[in-house]
Amino acid sequence: MDQIYETLLTEVDESGICTLTINRPDKLNALNNQVLEELDKAIDDIKENYQVKSLVITGAGEKAFVAGADIKELSSLDPVSGEKVSKKGQDIFQKIEDLTIPVIAAVNGYALGGGCELAMACHLRIAFEKAAFGLPEVSLGLIPGYGGTQRLTQLVGRGKALEMIMTGRQVKAVEAFEIGLVNQVTGHSAIDEAKSMLNKIMKQGPLAIKNALQAVKQVGSGKGYESEASLFGELCGTADFREGTSAFLEKRKPNFSGK
Repeated sequence: MDQIYETLLTEVDESGICTLTINRPDKLNALNNQVLEELDKAIDDIKENYQVKSLVITGAGEKAFVAGADIKELSSLDPVSGEKVSKKGQDIFQKIEDLTIPVIAAVNGYALGGGCELAMACHLRIAFEKAAFGLPEVSLGLIPGYGGTQRLTQLVGRGKALEMIMTGRQVKAVEAFEIGLVNQVTGHSAIDEAKSMLNKIMKQGPLAIKNALQAVKQVGSGKGYESEASLFGELCGTADFREGTSAFLEKRKPNFSGK
């Protein structure tokens, strides 16, 4: 990763896992305009970097993943600028969800407001046992604006999403797991657990992982089954499909090429 950022840290290990860290620990990694601008550029950079096979997003320090948006910046918004800020955040987080490599949020502490929305934009979420999640925007006279109303409802259901949004209450990691907001809770390093899961994922056919992400995105679109069949058929013409089926029949581990 050649790009240098002021509010982010990026590192790619030898297996192709990129770790992107929101690096404002003194501000609990709050999302100000600069963080969002740099996050937007970083995701573009990751998309173009062939060495990156998967992505972990986390926060610096032990207290917070991202503890929300910068309230000082929010306090100056009017209806026009507020809608613009919301759409900007939605667009950036949608870029993350649209990545065709697996993305895991390693939630090491508070994931509140925009931080919870950032975690939900990732494909999977692994939480340290002391992490907490919440969308407290109603306490500011607002609602979640970076896709939180939509993604939380998809993950936990309408009733639970409305409860969390309208009360603004925080849920601890174990409850977040129980309601389907996170995939795994760990008493160890969330980053280490995320990398362990990504290493398992990266042993599978990379084109299959890419198409699985694309197929699941079509849920609720009315084109889900059509998309699944098309993506399934597309994979049947790949070298990875021939290698995977041959390896199974020959009782050996597959050696996928991504072709």
